[in-house]
Amino acid sequence: MPAALPPILDNWFASRGWRPRRHQMEMLAAAESGDHALLVAPTGAGKTLAGFLPTLTDLIRESVEGLHTLYVSPLKALAVDVRRNLLTPIEEMGLSIRVETRTGDTPSDRKARQRARPPQILLTTPESLSLLLSYPDAMLMFADLRTVIVDEVHAFATQKRGDLLNLSMARLQAINPALRRVALSATVADVDAYRAWLAPDADIDAVTPVLGEQGADPNVAILIPDGIIPWSGHSGKYAAKQVMAEIESRQTTLVFCNTRGLAELIFQSLWSVNDANLPIAIHHGSLSIEARRKVESAMAAGRLRALVATASLDLGVDWGNVDCVIQMGAPKGSSRLLQRIGRANHRLDTPSEAVLIPGNRFEYLEARAALDAVEAGERDADDFRPGSLDVLAQHVMGLACAGPFRAEELLAEIRSATPYSALSEEAFANILHFIEGGGYALRAYDRFKRLTQEADGTWRVSHPHFIQQHRLNAGIIVDQPALAVRFGNGRKLGTVEEGFAATLRLGDSFFFSGMALEVVRMDTSDLVVRATSKQARIPSWGGTRMAMSTRLADRVRSFLAEPGEWHRFPQDVRDWLEMQKYRSALPQPGQLLIETFPHEGRHYLVCYSFEGWNAHQSLGMLLTRRMESQGLMPLGFVSNDYALAVYGLKPVIDPRSLFSADILDHEFVEWVEQSSLLKRAFRDVAVISGLIERQHPGKRKTGRQVTFSTDLIYDVLRKYQPDHLLLQAAWADARARMTDVGRLGDLIDRAGGTMLHIDLDRVSPLAVPVLILIGREQVAQQAAEDALLMEAEALVAEAMRVD
Repeated sequence: MPAALPPILDNWFASRGWRPRRHQMEMLAAAESGDHALLVAPTGAGKTLAGFLPTLTDLIRESVEGLHTLYVSPLKALAVDVRRNLLTPIEEMGLSIRVETRTGDTPSDRKARQRARPPQILLTTPESLSLLLSYPDAMLMFADLRTVIVDEVHAFATQKRGDLLNLSMARLQAINPALRRVALSATVADVDAYRAWLAPDADIDAVTPVLGEQGADPNVAILIPDGIIPWSGHSGKYAAKQVMAEIESRQTTLVFCNTRGLAELIFQSLWSVNDANLPIAIHHGSLSIEARRKVESAMAAGRLRALVATASLDLGVDWGNVDCVIQMGAPKGSSRLLQRIGRANHRLDTPSEAVLIPGNRFEYLEARAALDAVEAGERDADDFRPGSLDVLAQHVMGLACAGPFRAEELLAEIRSATPYSALSEEAFANILHFIEGGGYALRAYDRFKRLTQEADGTWRVSHPHFIQQHRLNAGIIVDQPALAVRFGNGRKLGTVEEGFAATLRLGDSFFFSGMALEVVRMDTSDLVVRATSKQARIPSWGGTRMAMSTRLADRVRSFLAEPGEWHRFPQDVRDWLEMQKYRSALPQPGQLLIETFPHEGRHYLVCYSFEGWNAHQSLGMLLTRRMESQGLMPLGFVSNDYALAVYGLKPVIDPRSLFSADILDHEFVEWVEQSSLLKRAFRDVAVISGLIERQHPGKRKTGRQVTFSTDLIYDVLRKYQPDHLLLQAAWADARARMTDVGRLGDLIDRAGGTMLHIDLDRVSPLAVPVLILIGREQVAQQAAEDALLMEAEALVAEAMRVD
């Protein structure tokens, strides 16, 4: 018999003029069959309601005390938003169902009450769930839990937060084997891979796939002011007036930027042309909780005309009055673009309105490729990998805090989590011994002896203070060393990273939280500021830049190789490509084009690989080292997502010798070990694994203190235990996350067989966008900007000259 809604729910749908959608009823049917379920449906299709429909049905049919459903989201803001939207139908139906959130922002007294008397529905994050499982009463709290709902599963399944969540679900399943797992997403490329990730023991057949109804096709345009696209840059700020005109003509606009620094820059650019004085605001992860909540409330109440935001808001948050999304710069992936487009007109049958602002000519091609991919229904591929060992160490310590365990039982439980299904007994034993004493090289220090094995074989926490230490320091997101930005009265605006703060002096000014701020004083933890009207810099933040997805890169390559497609492009883009074809060559799909040419007394090598900024940065380091060993006297390199330019005093005659496959075996390993890259990766895994604590009761360590501690331990382990678990984990991070080494390896692998080397007498049109970057500071003053503009114009004139 097909699933049926209780009459009160049926009547509520009817009172809204709605009908339950097919995928919503299929989710109910899967629940009544006791199956796990993965729902993939477009934004606005009622995914969240579909996820909660079985829960509401259950609680209407049978009133229960205690925790029935756990909802896990990647963002605190999303949990808060879902609670607000879930309370509406509950209140309108007069149901006696308690819905609460539990995140790092939840007051401690409420957290304690939630453990003693949990609501029927609890909305949380992976980190908060992991902490709940570290308490002895977790067995009681979760004993009758029936459903776990993982929202926006694509946002963290392939990352360390996904590893932690999967391990937590394995523990919940052990507490209650009848537990159902549900995952929701709008942008999943490989449904079966996510079914395997979601299922206990990777049993893909245990997860019912539910595909949502297709909504109205989005209306997406590429905005090109005056028909001219810049040669370089990636911000799109040249279009500030046109973007402001879009904002003026809409009810509410979300303006997405790919980085926090870019968000601050774009906000200032828009504010400078906001002649109508419309209420606009900024939102990103470095702003204080109070600032973010204030902005979110203003958006929900419809008091803002525009909000400039980063990825802090591109998931799930439903503000019904948003009628347009603007993407500043290239989207970097079709899935990300689709996710952001879906924030506008958050209804299935209403087309989403979106505008893309490409930062330069390559970004125009990328924007066009992203639009084509969205139209074709193509999503970015997800890279699933084995679970991280530092995350596993944190999880094992958390479970030990809840009570003693037996190793063989815990190993079986951990292996039921898909990312750790292939974990060997040896690797698990290494984890236990690492928590037991820090490893061979650190065994003499009591501070690392967190676990003790009893005579009967069970493992327990060595001392109660380690339990408190774990709960204070647990978490997967490792903040970069940062200083709090405060006004003189103590009001906190947010944080900036120590690296940027170190470049500031008293009296310097910078933009933050949409304001120009002057440095009044600085100490080890605070940057005290006041508002100013002085010219200000844009702060920089570390971390990995978004790289263009492989599928989008393939589409851009195919554009270059298919002149028949060029009629779709603006005239200046067509002229650029035509001149490149005439003067040099355009790379064919799979081909690696290398150009060499002299320019102003230097010799240049430009490699067009389209593998993303991160991979190009790594390759630039390696090539300059190899050029130095060959006596080519390299001076430096510069890169963007599309190309890498290396320059020196001597010409490169044979590029193949620079790209030989052994560069990853020799120069790469040597470079990583000598650079700060591995130390930074080690710092993160040492913190996540619990070896180094970020804070003590009542006092948080500064980032400098944490870095000093981890550097000391790193040097000890490199010398005395180079095969240490954390060094292995740091290498995995350095290779995969920080350098895009997989893409770098693919580039090197194909270089020998597909390289097309063209030696030119001067700069080519395709090289201009990357060469313009040479000498450009992150934030240039006006005089420097003018000089750079003149230099760029001369470069363009030389490249586009026919003779």
